[in-house]
Amino acid sequence: MVGNLLDYLAWRGDLTFEQVPFCPVDALALSALSYIHFDGLVPAGLDRPVPLAQAAEHYLALPPGRRGRFRCDTDLELLRALKRAPRFSGMGLCRSADRFVPKEETQFAALTVLPGDCSAFLAFRGTDGTLVGWKEDFNLSFLDLVPAQLEAAEYVRDLAEHFSGLLRLGGHSKGGNLAVTGAALCPMKHRDRVEAVYSFDSPGFNPYLLARPGYQELRTRIRSFVPKSSVVGLLLAHEEPHTVVDSDQQGLFQHDLYSWQVLGGDFVRLEEVSAGSKLIDRTLKNWLAELTPQQRETVADTLYELLSSGDAKMVKEALEPANLAAALRAVKDAGPRDLFTVASSLAQLARAALRAM
Repeated sequence: MVGNLLDYLAWRGDLTFEQVPFCPVDALALSALSYIHFDGLVPAGLDRPVPLAQAAEHYLALPPGRRGRFRCDTDLELLRALKRAPRFSGMGLCRSADRFVPKEETQFAALTVLPGDCSAFLAFRGTDGTLVGWKEDFNLSFLDLVPAQLEAAEYVRDLAEHFSGLLRLGGHSKGGNLAVTGAALCPMKHRDRVEAVYSFDSPGFNPYLLARPGYQELRTRIRSFVPKSSVVGLLLAHEEPHTVVDSDQQGLFQHDLYSWQVLGGDFVRLEEVSAGSKLIDRTLKNWLAELTPQQRETVADTLYELLSSGDAKMVKEALEPANLAAALRAVKDAGPRDLFTVASSLAQLARAALRAM
């Protein structure tokens, strides 16, 4: 019977890793776990890891107003399911890292999971819905490396200096990009211990990173998965192959990892992404190819300044009427040259879309 990630935990969560080895669906579950803000419940160091069941119990027992943030209600369902599943409940959680610095346009978070088999899984959080997080995503299109990628490299390097076992890394959305980058930039002596890097519908990379020896060495160990109508996972450039996964959602909503279809211990795999996904991919790549790095930076900076001109801290808040009104008022104070760059680039996007059809 076909189900989703939560169904997988209900069906196979009682199977130990001795019975069934670590698989990509396990990596997705641990990557999703990184979206939970375990503030004060998981240590920042490698010593004294907290059992997953204990961290989950303490987190879920907190009054809603005192819990660390979480992305969506389904993440809480995941946490409850992991707590119940013998396959996951005894795993140790440690090295909780969370750095959010608006002035630096940095949103980085990661969590280390110890399955108990002398390996470690480094889970990197994806974009968290904040304007700062989304701005850092846009910065990927014109900077060689964004701050979160440098943080990821340091996180991997520090763990590898103090842990001698096998390493697996993973993340959903931007988290997958950080997992690949962190592994690619760490020293070869650590990179050689990386068994696999799991990237779930994650944006790609610019020429700087693709040319790094570390990325080229890792290509055969990167396990990239995208839904059939992927948009985010085809952004920028990928040189590693990807596996297409079926989803019970449509369009952009397939970025939701809980929509991905699972059968037994694996994803329901398809031959290729949809025609619509290919069209969007061609459109965005053609559009970005026509913009210089300076133009990309101007567009990202101008839109960010407009959206953050009100009280909004989250993307969904920026779309509320009061904050949209503040953004419109801010337009008159924006530089004419910057506004022209934004308008002309959006016109180029429209032309790229017509050419791609």
